[in-house]
Amino acid sequence: MTTDSLDPKTLDRYECKTCGYIYEPVKGDDSNDIPAGVAFEQLPATWRCPVCGARKTAFSNLGPVGNPSGFKENLSYGLGVNTMTPGQKNLLIFGALALAFLFFISLYGLH
Repeated sequence: MTTDSLDPKTLDRYECKTCGYIYEPVKGDDSNDIPAGVAFEQLPATWRCPVCGARKTAFSNLGPVGNPSGFKENLSYGLGVNTMTPGQKNLLIFGALALAFLFFISLYGLH
């Protein structure tokens, strides 16, 4: 399976709770001879974290790349912000702060 045929939006990434290493199925694991395209669930039971040697049970699911953060069942709650990707949330937050700053500075123009 080549990396061209892999869709990173469907493959969940997993993070080691011990050291923070992120297993990305699109990249695989060169140090343990795991080719690209192998899902975390398909890794052998003897597979260990290449950084700290932790077992598979020490990993937590991060979800696919670019998807909204949080649990999938909670994405329907809120005012639509839960369905935004982290990058979109950052743009919304910092854009609103910049706009508020511009409005504050514009008050100096009133005499």
